[in-house]
Amino acid sequence: MTAGTKRRPKRLLAVAGAAALSLIALTACTGTGSSDKPAAVDGGGIGTAKKHVKITMMSNDAFAQQWQDQLVPEFNKEFPYIDVTIDAVPYTELLAKGLLNGTDPDPQYDLITLDDPWTPQLANAGVLMDLKNDAKQWTDKGYDWADFNAAPLASSEWDGKQYGVPLRSNMLLMFYNKALYAKAGLAEPTPELTWDQYLKEAPSLVQDTDGDGKVDSWAVGLTWMRGVLSPPVWQAVLNSNGGALFDKDMKPTFDTKAGIAALQTQVDLLKYAPPGATNYNYTEPLDAFRQGKVASIFTWGSAYKSAAVDPAVTTLTPDQVGIQTMPAGSDGASTHRGIWSGSVFKNSAHPEAAWTFLQWMTSKKGEVWTTNTLGRSSRRSRARTTWRTRVRCGGPAARSRTRSRRSSPTRRVRPSKDRRPRRTRSRRPPIRSMNC
Repeated sequence: MTAGTKRRPKRLLAVAGAAALSLIALTACTGTGSSDKPAAVDGGGIGTAKKHVKITMMSNDAFAQQWQDQLVPEFNKEFPYIDVTIDAVPYTELLAKGLLNGTDPDPQYDLITLDDPWTPQLANAGVLMDLKNDAKQWTDKGYDWADFNAAPLASSEWDGKQYGVPLRSNMLLMFYNKALYAKAGLAEPTPELTWDQYLKEAPSLVQDTDGDGKVDSWAVGLTWMRGVLSPPVWQAVLNSNGGALFDKDMKPTFDTKAGIAALQTQVDLLKYAPPGATNYNYTEPLDAFRQGKVASIFTWGSAYKSAAVDPAVTTLTPDQVGIQTMPAGSDGASTHRGIWSGSVFKNSAHPEAAWTFLQWMTSKKGEVWTTNTLGRSSRRSRARTTWRTRVRCGGPAARSRTRSRRSSPTRRVRPSKDRRPRRTRSRRPPIRSMNC
């Protein structure tokens, strides 16, 4: 890399760093003007045939419409007198809008979908109900708190109080098109794949698949424009190379060679992406993968259903799509978690109905439907029936926002005509293939 190319990533990294620090500061600060208005003593009830109860949830626009069209009608089969509206709100507006709603004497919303970094600020602002205490009187006796996986449940806990329940539990994974890898003469990715090896293979995945002399398939789809998925991918690469956002004293440590290298990885990947990929946010690379235009994408695991299962939106089938951990760096494997929780506003006029809706969504019975239909679960009892089975069946994957050493003292990958077996040295037992 020339001196000129070094300076550009440095400037980009400075911008990314400033944005990260702003987010941390926003998350850490304590709010003021919290609402002291208690919830309705009787909770507002759950409606009757003559008088329905109406509740509104502000939700990330990525899945709000899907919930409104599919999940709410299913909920109403059991609770027909609770009318639920899911209002789609852009991710960048949710936190601020939630704070305003929570301090409004006449709030528009009863519930919010909560990204885990926001829990401290909203909790300290006093706008959310403590579900284990404030909503205890409306909690079904069969509601099993202990069945939740620990990390998703803890994401909405603060100072010993439970302000939410997990609705979507995610981590970054690699999806790949098996046919495109085979056509390029490459072995399918394994847990031992590194970022350096991926970049060496990428040129072979830019190919003409129909023989008309024109390239019609590329190596990778990713969020390159400024969006919510770009920083997590950058941080996953950073961590995999031994970098970190902060040191033990919470001083920034990402303006380093490791930080620049992580950003450069994203820049280098763009060389092997379809034309116009600089405008890719979250949906565009997923669409390209569904249509067979890219051989691999790095995205949230919850996208597996729409990428490989649902014929209404994808041309691919489960047999054609492989799932793998993110490529490793010099320090091992790394990924990034993403957890959405559901919370009830303390100033809601109908907290009982709002909590009833969240209980149904996250109960064992409700998750049978949501897992089978939407393909995600945060409960231990449902883990073996979701896309995450394909991750877990191979052993422990890279933990959320942590690093683990790559495995296998000497692991051979099936050779292809264009590649020799590669070796990986490590001191830990193997992470088995996730294609099980």
